[in-house]
Amino acid sequence: MKILIKGAGDLATGIAAAFFRKGHQVVMTEIACPLTVRRQVAFSRTVYEKRAVVEEMEAVLVKDASQMQQAVSSGKVAVIVDPEAKIREVYKPDVLVDAILAKRNTGTKKGDAPCVIGLGPGFCGGKDCYAALETMRGDTLGKILYDSTPIPNTGVPGVVGGYSIERLLKASGDGKIEPKAKIGDIVEKGQIVAYTGGKPVYAGVAGVVRGMLQTGINVKTGLKIGDVDPRKDISLVYKISDKSNLLGMQAYKAAEQYFCSQTGIVVLAAGRSSRYGENKLLAEVGGSPMFRHIFEVLKEFPICEKVVSTRFPQIMKEAKKQGIAVAENNHPEWGIAYSLQCGLKKCLEQKPDVKKILFVVGDQPYLTAETLRRLMGVSVQYPGKIICAGTHGRPGNPVLWDQKYFQELLKLEGDTGGRQIMKKYPDEVIICETTKKELHDIDQKTDIDLSGQ
Repeated sequence: MKILIKGAGDLATGIAAAFFRKGHQVVMTEIACPLTVRRQVAFSRTVYEKRAVVEEMEAVLVKDASQMQQAVSSGKVAVIVDPEAKIREVYKPDVLVDAILAKRNTGTKKGDAPCVIGLGPGFCGGKDCYAALETMRGDTLGKILYDSTPIPNTGVPGVVGGYSIERLLKASGDGKIEPKAKIGDIVEKGQIVAYTGGKPVYAGVAGVVRGMLQTGINVKTGLKIGDVDPRKDISLVYKISDKSNLLGMQAYKAAEQYFCSQTGIVVLAAGRSSRYGENKLLAEVGGSPMFRHIFEVLKEFPICEKVVSTRFPQIMKEAKKQGIAVAENNHPEWGIAYSLQCGLKKCLEQKPDVKKILFVVGDQPYLTAETLRRLMGVSVQYPGKIICAGTHGRPGNPVLWDQKYFQELLKLEGDTGGRQIMKKYPDEVIICETTKKELHDIDQKTDIDLSGQ
């Protein structure tokens, strides 16, 4: 997945880290003279240092699309001076995150990328972006807003070590900044830590200098030029903050949910249970019918269109209670291909613009929501591929199919299902290693794991 982040300050870097560590390409845009205070944990310093390393992630300054592609292909974050983010026209990101934090929208539009996320005041989820993120400290920090706006900025920083506004260092005069304390230095209250326009700036609290603007840039009176952390923990200078990490995690979650909304889930639950001797899907596993375990897992995916292909009244009734569409399959003798096609057609009927469908079998009671999330995540990272769970390199169920395979799936016959297509395109198959127990399907009564009963 290709990610474009507008801004490369410390909060933006936390967002970059969240996507980068998941294996996605990250490009960041900046202004020619960044005003990032916490420079040690911000990729914005590549603008004047050409290169920056934050928590073992490397970013490099690039000048054009060619250098950008070279950087991301070599596993680096690319930073480009591009205030209007025009590089997006060439890069064509899957996700654009506006992390400029200008307290207003400086021009980002919902159509700038398939998934657009805006940080802080100035954005409205569902209007100028897919989702906005709350940046105000408190219980709602990081909340994903799909149809509302973040809380307006109060200008009062969060309390750290018992201090709030006292932690800030602000310019006392117009002109160039001349720091007298370096990032990482321990300073005392009342100590001169910088001069701005020839006027001294005093520390309002004792602690470690966690941020300071670079030497020689022009500032205006009252501009934030640095901050002091009263906890005096020097290691914090070099760590992405908890706030930045939380916002990064939530930005990733919002993007994940966007792409999940394009994915349908079809449960195949119409089999004959010939080896089991009776309807195995109604057999109790851990105190409830086997099929209900899968239905419980599906509750973790409220955004996805969900369908069950079945012929059993009890399963149909439960599905309707949970808002799961039913594809009635009264011909189990026609094989799994027919069951799959019933579910696929119903899913397309319910959501014609669905881009991917994840097929799950009803007789895997130990399957977890986390495995389904991983399959969806890998499908975003590798668009167009066939993504399946498996063990030791052997493919199994569930399997996630891109829309480009839908027509071939609709032409299948017999009881081998999609494996025919997987054999046809072996290079298109990606296996997500999963525990053997999760993929354990129930064919006979002796297959049921009695350990939890």
